[in-house]
Parts: sequence; structure tokens; C-alpha cells
Amino acid sequence: MQSDLIVSRLCKHFGAFSAVDDVSFTVPEGSFFSILGPSGCGKTTLLRMIAGFEEPTSGDILINGRSMRGVTPDKRPVNLVFQHLALFPMMNVAENIAFGLKRHKVAAAEIKRRTEEILERVDLPGFGGKAIHQLSGGQKQRVAIARCLVLDPKVLLLDEPLGALDLKLREQMKVELKKLQAKVGTTFIYITHDQSEALVMSDRVAVMNRGRFEQVGTPQELYRDPRTWFTASFVGDNNRWQGTVEEVCGETAVFRTEEDFVFRTRRRPDLGRGPAMLFLRPESMVIEPVASAELNIFVVTIKAILFDGGNSRLLTATASGHELLVALPQNRTFDHLRPGAQVNLGWHPESGVAFAVSEQGGAA
Repeated sequence: MQSDLIVSRLCKHFGAFSAVDDVSFTVPEGSFFSILGPSGCGKTTLLRMIAGFEEPTSGDILINGRSMRGVTPDKRPVNLVFQHLALFPMMNVAENIAFGLKRHKVAAAEIKRRTEEILERVDLPGFGGKAIHQLSGGQKQRVAIARCLVLDPKVLLLDEPLGALDLKLREQMKVELKKLQAKVGTTFIYITHDQSEALVMSDRVAVMNRGRFEQVGTPQELYRDPRTWFTASFVGDNNRWQGTVEEVCGETAVFRTEEDFVFRTRRRPDLGRGPAMLFLRPESMVIEPVASAELNIFVVTIKAILFDGGNSRLLTATASGHELLVALPQNRTFDHLRPGAQVNLGWHPESGVAFAVSEQGGAA
């Protein structure tokens, strides 16, 4: 498959600070690729280098097989959708979309044809005459994307475009953007600090931390098989235990927590005996499990029931006060559970993963 974007050993230094540090990745044609990371990790700097607004310190960027060294932003086959959209309020929808075409001196008849066509593709047929203030937040989002897509870029760059929307609209737009990208077929490079956005929309996700990519993979791979402690802690919710690996046997480790629970868990290949951190997702724990030699079983006290519909959870604590979130499955009723009650929890060794403490830089 042809690659629309190839980034090779890209670096960006501001004095002694490395904002982007030796990053390489390839994005296949027509795919949805997200770069996920916390504020300050370098993801926006990386996007600005792809767009041409920042000059790399070293490395190269190839778009459609052509190096972008020395190519100005207006000459690159990319377009950028900003968080605040930057639509022109004095222009109607059609005029906003046509703005770039007019600057490229496209004929009026061709502008009209391409504007109407792109409005159809973003599911806004007949909206050309509407004023910007007449649109909903989601419609404005689609107009901003249409204004970029009408120029037929090889790559569309999106810098946290849902950040300014309210929560309900953001949830709706995650689905809409995924459907839109699949429909138009343009390669999307999406920047976000919201792991839910990245997981829902992307074909592949790069987890970025301190200027480097920690892991690149499908959303399922990042969630189910994190390769570093940072990926495990940043992608999805996780409970953590500090402790010590006492034995290793193949892909399993015997892990003793600081409060003296002994668990069997999955281990990374480079994990040996010594200080370690265990990660376990809330949905991996079974409430009131049937006794089994395969499961790690222990007792907790319920501190609170956190009701959130299908995402409801228990806040629990061990005898030493270590708090754990436990998902409430929807296929069982737990009306008998009350704050203050003790309950057994169980989890399969395959559900957890342990990393050496040295790998996670001393973070708890």
C-alpha cells in the first residue's frame, strides 16, 4: 500500500530542549492516524513541522513520496484544521469553503461545482447560503473540514479540533469524523490528548511522551498489550500496584504488592525479579467470582458506587487503604452492594501486566 506520509528521524530542538526527539513513522494512504499524548509532549510541534510552520532541526518529511525540505506551507499538499476552526463570520458557508479556491484563481464555475460537491460529501447539501452563526457546533466543524478538503490535500492535519465543543457534541463528532474520513478517503493526521478520541476514530495511534513515540499500534493493541508503563497508564483507565516480582516463569510473574497480596500476572519479556509496577484495568476484575485456582482473588471494601449508566463503577479499597476502581458489568445486577460492605474480587493473570520500576522513571 502506498504511503501518503513518511516521517524519518525527525527532531526539533529549542535551545537545549528537545520538543521532538528522533521520531519516525509511516501513514498509509487513506488511513486515520492519531498522535496521542499529554500537553507538552511535542505532538503539536510535530504537526506544525508536517504543515511547514516549523523547520525541523534534523530529519525529513515525505508527502506523497516527495521530500518537504524547503517547501513552504502554501506549497505543501496538506491542510490544517485548527481547534477554533477560524471560519470567517462575515462570509456564508459557500464563501468560506471557496476562499482557498479563489486564492488559487480557480474559475468561478469550477468553484461552484467543487463547493457543492464537497458540501454533499460532508453531509451539508444546500447549506451554502447559510450564515456561519446559523450553524450548530458540529456543522461548523464540518464546514471547516470541507474548506480544507475542497483543495484536495493528500493529508489533512487536525489539531485537537473537538477541544472547544461541549461533551455531548464531542462524543457525537467522534463518530461523525470517523464516518467522514471513511467516506472521503483522505488521509487524516489527528492530534489529541483525549485517549477516547484516539481509540474510537483511528486506524493506528502513536502514543507520544517527552518528544518520543512510546508505542505505535492499533487502538486494540495499545489497550490490550501496552509495551511501556506510560502507554499502560495513559491509554484507558488502569489500577496500579507497587510491589516486587519474586519469581518469573515464561510469560508469568509472581508479584507481591506492598500490602502483601501475592498475584500471578503477565510480564513483559524484559521483566525480571525486583521492584515493579502492576497495571490492571477496572473491567478486568470479576465481582464475587466463583472460586478458581486460575484467578487471583482478594477482598476489598466498597467505598462508593459511581453511577454512570453503562460506565458505572465501584470505588473500593483494600484493608491498607489502597483504592481500586472496579467496573460494574451490565449483564448482572448488583443491587445488594452497598458502601461499607466487603466483597471478593478476582482477576485472571492474563488481565494484568507488570513493568520494572526502573522503566517508569520513579513515577507512582
